[in-house]
Formats: sequence, structure tokens, C-alpha cells
Amino acid sequence: MNASVLDRTIKAYRIGSASNGHPIFNGEGSIKYPGRWNTSRFRVIYTAEHYSTALLEKLVHSNTGKIPKNQQSIEITIPAGTTYEIVTTYSSLDWKDSNTTKEFGDKWLEEKRSCILFVPSIIAPLDNNILINEFHPEFNNLETSLNQPVIWDKRLFFDI
Repeated sequence: MNASVLDRTIKAYRIGSASNGHPIFNGEGSIKYPGRWNTSRFRVIYTAEHYSTALLEKLVHSNTGKIPKNQQSIEITIPAGTTYEIVTTYSSLDWKDSNTTKEFGDKWLEEKRSCILFVPSIIAPLDNNILINEFHPEFNNLETSLNQPVIWDKRLFFDI
């Protein structure tokens, strides 16, 4: 895959705990709890293209049926000129197979081929998650908002 360059500024969203000892905008947690696109060998920051997708991803990964406590969100500004790659639902890569995606993601991270990687969300395949390589030279060009509290709609949970 060859990297392309963004022709416009885009936004990404991330939700995390304000009380787990890790900043929301770093990949420390991905070493301890690897995701679909990395093994514990490589850090990556998982974000979503839309705030609503970030909420869905948080719900699916909390897997408790209860309102996640102390959650905050950030908005990430990714400027025009940032390098990216895209894995689509139509790619030859089997994006639903976690062994395949972990191998692909680790190679992408290790080679620093681009700063960001668009991948389909498993829970909302028409939406993208955006992986950010914090060790890519362009990482410092990204900007984040201040942390904002996440306001959950109680109808989303079982314990109400």
C-alpha cells in the first residue's frame, strides 16, 4: 500500500477514562490491551472518524451494560498534508480477521508508512476508525482539544 496525503483538514474523536492514569491521547493502553490492529509490540492510538462511532466503540469495549465512569472525549485535528493509508471493506485485506489485521497494523506501525490509517469499524462498517502512529514524524502536527466530559444517554444501558 502506498501512502497518500490529505488534501483537507479532518477531525477524529477519542474517548477514554479520565482516571486510569493514562492520557487520553497516547497509545499506552494499546500495549496493555492490544486492539484489532496491533499486538502488544506496538503502540497505536485508536480514534474514530465520528463522535458517535467513538461512543459505539467505547460501549462495545466496555462490555458491562453499565454507564462507563469518568469518561472524557477529545477532538483531534489532523491537518491537510498529513500522510494516510486506507483499508476499506472492499480491500483485498481480510479486515474482519484479527490475525490478519494485527499483522498488517504492526507492519504499518513499524515501517511508519503514514501517520494515520483509516480502517472500517467492525461495529459500524460504513464508518471508519482512524489509527494514529504516535511515532511517525508528522504526529506532532496533530492538535487535540481540551478533555470534555462524555454525557451518556441512559437509554443505552441495561442497568437503568
